[in-house]
Amino acid sequence: MNSAWDRLINKRKRQEQTLQYEETEITSNEQELSSNINENLTNIRTVLGNSGDLIIREFKMGKPFLHKIVLLYINGLADKEIQGSFIMERLMSNFNHTESDDPQQPHQLFVYIKENMLALGGIEDITNWNKLFFSLVSGQTILLIDGCDRAIGCAAQGGELRAITEPTTEPAVRGPKESFVESLITNTAMVRRRIKSPNLWVETMRLGKITQTDVAIIYVKGIVNDKLLKEVKERLNKMEVDEVTGSNTIEEWINDDTWTLWPTIFITERPDAVAGNLMEGRVAIFVDGTPVPLLLPATWIQFFQTAEDYYLRWNVASFLRSLRVVAFLITLLGPSLFIAFISFHPELIPTPLLVSLSAQRHGIPFPVFIEALLMEMTFEFLREAGVRMPRPIGQAVSIVGALVLGQAAVQAGIVSSAMVIVVAGTAIASFTIPHVGMTDATRLLRLIMMMLAASFGLYGIGLGLIVLVAHTCSIRSFGIPYLTPFAPLIISDWKDTIVRFPKPFLSKRPRLINQMKRKRVGNTQNLGPSPREGQIKDNKSKRDSNET
Repeated sequence: MNSAWDRLINKRKRQEQTLQYEETEITSNEQELSSNINENLTNIRTVLGNSGDLIIREFKMGKPFLHKIVLLYINGLADKEIQGSFIMERLMSNFNHTESDDPQQPHQLFVYIKENMLALGGIEDITNWNKLFFSLVSGQTILLIDGCDRAIGCAAQGGELRAITEPTTEPAVRGPKESFVESLITNTAMVRRRIKSPNLWVETMRLGKITQTDVAIIYVKGIVNDKLLKEVKERLNKMEVDEVTGSNTIEEWINDDTWTLWPTIFITERPDAVAGNLMEGRVAIFVDGTPVPLLLPATWIQFFQTAEDYYLRWNVASFLRSLRVVAFLITLLGPSLFIAFISFHPELIPTPLLVSLSAQRHGIPFPVFIEALLMEMTFEFLREAGVRMPRPIGQAVSIVGALVLGQAAVQAGIVSSAMVIVVAGTAIASFTIPHVGMTDATRLLRLIMMMLAASFGLYGIGLGLIVLVAHTCSIRSFGIPYLTPFAPLIISDWKDTIVRFPKPFLSKRPRLINQMKRKRVGNTQNLGPSPREGQIKDNKSKRDSNET
């Protein structure tokens, strides 16, 4: 009894100590900087734990009075060339003025450096510890002056970044050959190159109480639905997490249905795809450190469309889209239909084919469902091994493994040749689905349909399809029905679904997604300041006089 009471008291003390520590930490972060530069350096080293990547450069400048200056930055996050050319070289050189004009006080020197010596575009004053530490870990270079209780934050971010390369998950024969990178600034600039309009608005925020990850919301003002934009901002502001490691964290927090297998938020790595969706009235969410932004709202048919469809002729693009939908049905129902026909409905199979299948299955020790399950799991193992292994080895393992295992399994009498053909055809059909999220959902749904087919035959498949369609109809993506424009039925929006009409016929944006400006012509809004009433009257009188 006493031990339990002691544990309770100790737990309460630890909680009180934690609260006191958090309050002290918050108070210290909100405190202003000290005018003693040694005290500031001691505090910085203590908070950062004497990190090895913290670079501290001390020097003196000014005449006839020597002022102690300290330059701070995180190694790897700052550009050393910018520091050397635009900060260090200018600060350590002599002043180009007389000694009588030399700043004698630290605050005078602070103003002089900020206004006359730093040849950088981004400079800000830092007065408290919270802002100083965030600027430091964000890649800025910090300047401290002995005797001054303020610091200068210099925008000299840099370091090693991945160059812009071709898309890896969404390749295209025609169209741009570039994809997003991990830099948020680079990604937003790539979108602006395609939409050269002041109506393209970029709103930034920071998510994650510890990581403080930069997030950008991009939309076209005048085209986006204000209700959609408000809903997106509200969901982002409700996120209470310590870390935001990528766009997948935001996707799981803000999506409408957590438990569904269907992807309700569209992802892409192509700038042209983002620009096209923004022009339809969607909202894009970019996360710093992630090359895959989020596009919302998303519809089911959107996952069977690619950016290359708009670079091909309309009839070729329509054929490819129809081919992808057929491949999706084969991927979802191929093995389950084979199981249902063999186990429950052999009378529906033509007699010559039935005789051939029966001869192949002679001596197979497993039921057809177990046989199909073994082959499906074997293929999934090969797929995962090919993805996780190094690329040259992974491709060889996938191809050789599939050939060797398939042939060996048939010769050993474990599976039939027809089952190998069905599983292989299903796998090939799954590769035609252009987006990974839809492919993964179809793989899981295929296993469920196989179980229903093994239990009830075609009746089980029919029941599963009814439940699947009903569930899909109930899903919404930020207020938009997931099966738009099929349910609800909007015939006018069918021009850019399974069949893509020629560009002149696509004169209107999707009705449910965009309710502000449906026509694709004209300005989204009048740019510049609105004219005053007197100017309007003067312009009208000038037009009347000209007409007279």
